[in-house]
Amino acid sequence: MAQTVDRFHVGKVVLLAAIAALGGFLFGFDTAVINGAVDAMADDFGLGVVLKGFTVSSALLGCMAGAYLAGRLADALGRVKVMIIASVLFTASAIGSGLAFGTWDMIFWRVVGGLGVGAASVIAPAYIAEISPASVRGRLGSLQQLAIVTGIFVALLSDYAIAAMAGGSANNPLWFGMDAWRWMFIAEAIPAVTYGVLAMTVPESPRYLMHLGKENEARKVLSRILIDGIEKRISEIKRTIATSRKVPFSEIMTPSRKNLLPIVWVGVALSVFQQFVGINVIFYYSTTLWRSVGWGEEQALMITVLTSVTNIVVTLVAIALIDKIGRKALLLIGSAGMTVSLGVLAAIFSTAPLVQAADGTMMPDLSNSAGGTVALISANLFVVFFGMSWGPVVWVLLGEMFSNKIRALALGLAAAAQWLANFIISTTFPSMAQVGLWFAYGFYTLCALLSLLFVWRFVRETKGVELEDMEQVTS
Repeated sequence: MAQTVDRFHVGKVVLLAAIAALGGFLFGFDTAVINGAVDAMADDFGLGVVLKGFTVSSALLGCMAGAYLAGRLADALGRVKVMIIASVLFTASAIGSGLAFGTWDMIFWRVVGGLGVGAASVIAPAYIAEISPASVRGRLGSLQQLAIVTGIFVALLSDYAIAAMAGGSANNPLWFGMDAWRWMFIAEAIPAVTYGVLAMTVPESPRYLMHLGKENEARKVLSRILIDGIEKRISEIKRTIATSRKVPFSEIMTPSRKNLLPIVWVGVALSVFQQFVGINVIFYYSTTLWRSVGWGEEQALMITVLTSVTNIVVTLVAIALIDKIGRKALLLIGSAGMTVSLGVLAAIFSTAPLVQAADGTMMPDLSNSAGGTVALISANLFVVFFGMSWGPVVWVLLGEMFSNKIRALALGLAAAAQWLANFIISTTFPSMAQVGLWFAYGFYTLCALLSLLFVWRFVRETKGVELEDMEQVTS
């Protein structure tokens, strides 16, 4: 198990990783922008609880398909072309969602955006892992999560700003006579186009170029990244891709072809647990959630913006720690913290007084009680523990834990599982909330506890290991 420290051009490596991570920014923006628009959109289209949940989570169906297909496309077309395709999908979704004339039209454009998100969720960590020296791969891989949470923050901030300018998200025309909630979607077109333009400026992954037999081009890319050790790295890549020209699905299965490889199951489980703790309930529904328990729209939007700022800060903490204390330790700390903070939320929601919400359901009223303050603190602590651990670390692990031979295919499958899990959680939250917020958050608490046990038993440390040597660690 080799652990080498290469000298490299810091500025160039960071720049390439940052451009790739812009896909993560749009990933965050696209999935969170509906937060401020969901109630106004639901009122305009006359959506019930079930259809409202499906409209919000429909993008995740596209995410699932996009994540799975991106692995195949990345091997067929290259990493950079997939980034450009994702940019086009983001742009189309932003404009189409803003101009949607009905529920099914909106769902279609949300799915289109989801295809872009799914592609970005696979291609950014894969590209960053493949151009990063092992000594900083964790920190550079964490740029993906930093970009995601920054995208969430900017989406929520733009929602707040647009609603403030219009005097509310519903029935308040802004520009060209269109309601404010429509402009919340259209705003995404600006970063979407920027991502596509910048993606055209980055070189192709050296591992993909070697996969095509373009050794000289791969050497030129590596010379932009590494100061020395280029020929050694070329030899290592050549060794690991010698038998990986074509990767059928059977390659990620056991010899009996009856089950997935254990390492692939670990990746799938990490993806599922990341979503089953309920993090995206905070970023998709928090405005609705805080309004339902007694706060006004402006207060709810502001709370959501502040929560997203917290997420950015703790992601920076994760970037500082991930290559020092390792991936597994961060996951264990995060799971323990999430279990406690989610448990407190479940307890508060189970004991708070109930009031009738606008849709007739009975919801806990926390706006004028000490429980409301504790709930806000607990919700933000949950974000803190997730943001410093499961948010960035899972993406880093998925980008590095698989051997070169199966990385694109296995990462695509794990990411698809993540989006399926996200879809399940996002679709079911409105219905679970009708049973009781205590029920929803009790379930998320159980999942956080199970995630701790899973990491303790099955996840192996990959800190400092070259991608070419990963199979020795994870097999």
